[in-house]
Amino acid sequence: MPNHILTLTCPDRAGIVHAVCSALLDIGGNILENSQFGEPITQTFCMRTVFSTPEADATKVRDAIAAHLVDPDAVIHVRAESYRPRVMVMVSKFDHCLVDLLYRWRSGALPIDIPLVVSNHPDCGPIVEAHGIPFMHLPVTAATKPDQEAQLKNLIVEHEIELVVLARYMQVLSNDLCRYLNGRAINIHHSFLPGFKGAKPYHQAHERGVKLVGATAHFVTADLDEGPIIEQDVARVNHAHTIEQLVSLGQDTERQVLSRAVRYWAEDRVLLVGATTVVFA
Repeated sequence: MPNHILTLTCPDRAGIVHAVCSALLDIGGNILENSQFGEPITQTFCMRTVFSTPEADATKVRDAIAAHLVDPDAVIHVRAESYRPRVMVMVSKFDHCLVDLLYRWRSGALPIDIPLVVSNHPDCGPIVEAHGIPFMHLPVTAATKPDQEAQLKNLIVEHEIELVVLARYMQVLSNDLCRYLNGRAINIHHSFLPGFKGAKPYHQAHERGVKLVGATAHFVTADLDEGPIIEQDVARVNHAHTIEQLVSLGQDTERQVLSRAVRYWAEDRVLLVGATTVVFA
């Protein structure tokens, strides 16, 4: 029997789990994995369920669940577990996150498809093309930014992109593009937010005697580096670490945090609840 993944968010109330289980029972479903959480501030119920069922049509499965819930505010998503979402990666000159994503994609550790990689610089072209993935060079200046972002939107539609990953893409997206990609774009930030802003963050950290370096993966919003956080991690440092060692540790942390965030998203483990996230890791 095919496996499906169900994600559900709705106003919290009694009987939600019973309704879902009844719907799955009606279609011969068998629950293989289940996670749930009641978000106390917004009173939102969140649920992720992996189940098998003789019914292969995800739309029919979703309709069966919706009929039992009878909740117009419920957001229900059902898809085959084997489905691989289409992800567009964007990068500038720093290639460490890109290389890590490509390796994990090629090895099967990331259950995604990457139809293309876009960059505002040509530097990473050979790396991408060596993996058999089309590379699109879209340079951008302040004057050409509207046209460049219009091209990005066209590529997203043309390639049916479901997620955009900013793998150290060193351009600030316009408010319009941020709204267009709401909930569909993940950025990696080179600090354990909140942190040192502006140029050369590791140099600033070194000057201040920081004892931790870290990275934060978050959804992109119009508020720069303030989107809902998906994943974070840190590495301990001390006074003996050089700037070069801080950069190396920081980049290693960035790679791991971004790849985990993309995998969580690809496995439907990330649920947006207002300005925060529920991550069933």
